Amino acid sequence: MVSPSPSAAASAATSPLRITVLLGGVSAERDVSLSSGLRIAVALREKGHSVTCFDPAEGVLSRETEAALLAAGVGSAPPSLEALAGLAARSLSPSLGTRPEITGADCVFLALHGGQGEDGTIQALLDMVGVPYTGSGHLASALAMDKHLSKVVLRSAGVATANWLMAPADGSALDPDTVGRHLDWPVVVKPSKQGSTVGLSIVREPGELAAAVAEAFRFDDEVMIERFVPGQELTVGILGDAVLPTIEIQPVKELYDYECKYTPGMAREFVAELSAEVQAKLADQARRAFSALKLRGYARIDFRLDPSGQPWCLEANTLPGMTPTSLIPQAAAAAGVLFPDLCERIVQLALASSHHSRPS
Repeated sequence: MVSPSPSAAASAATSPLRITVLLGGVSAERDVSLSSGLRIAVALREKGHSVTCFDPAEGVLSRETEAALLAAGVGSAPPSLEALAGLAARSLSPSLGTRPEITGADCVFLALHGGQGEDGTIQALLDMVGVPYTGSGHLASALAMDKHLSKVVLRSAGVATANWLMAPADGSALDPDTVGRHLDWPVVVKPSKQGSTVGLSIVREPGELAAAVAEAFRFDDEVMIERFVPGQELTVGILGDAVLPTIEIQPVKELYDYECKYTPGMAREFVAELSAEVQAKLADQARRAFSALKLRGYARIDFRLDPSGQPWCLEANTLPGMTPTSLIPQAAAAAGVLFPDLCERIVQLALASSHHSRPS
């Protein structure tokens, strides 16, 4: 069982904190971020903290707006690129370091997913103004967000990850024969710096490759082609020093896509029944990935387990979702940690990390 440390819990209980939840933003994962952040705000208020919700695209959210967005949920498809472009045009992100909601906070809870919220940009800004924040630092965030670089680092640390190629950066045609020779079919095509399976496709035949690569390039300037690993979809959460129970995902469709992730009933998610040997191997690989990428606080490491029992690391999520269907909250609940306690534990880890990183 994982639980907040007694000292941390006692400190939080006697000292309510001023916490700003950063949510929304202008990435394709905006709706997921809103759902995550609003749930976090509710949970932290239950624990007695003073919480402000701040959307870099819109500013401070009123309680009425919070309630309406919370009721709306995530939806089965991400916002259109046109809608996101309109939000980006008036984004407040460049001025975040001067906003009193940020500079006056005891801690910023990062509930942003994708884009500047997860690529290290916001983390670097918060480092510059000296405000503690949840999750990994700017270097680790940028590294984990870049699937190509993170796979290079993971391999060097002994973490198994499927073979891959990068599509030509200029968008020129990729030779299907080369892909088939190096990776075999099917392959997975995905933006290199996106999450929530936005722009991701499974390609079974050479003739489908060009269209899949073009679709992925709509969401990123780098596209990865990766060997498809058959088997079970698993995820391992890490909270502080603890490895949470492994969760298995069984989507109703072959691909665990955006719709399956955020639409209730589109996927079965449960504590995986694995042999002690496989469970130990997964925990070891997750810890290695967490350490190699210099992650901190909490993270989610995603795997495919092939029929031979070999886990293959897909990616590390430095700001995993906290929506009603998200996996870290489910894993924490399986370990006996209720959602409000999970959120408070993440804040305490952030404050401890901030304290340890300051020069004496």
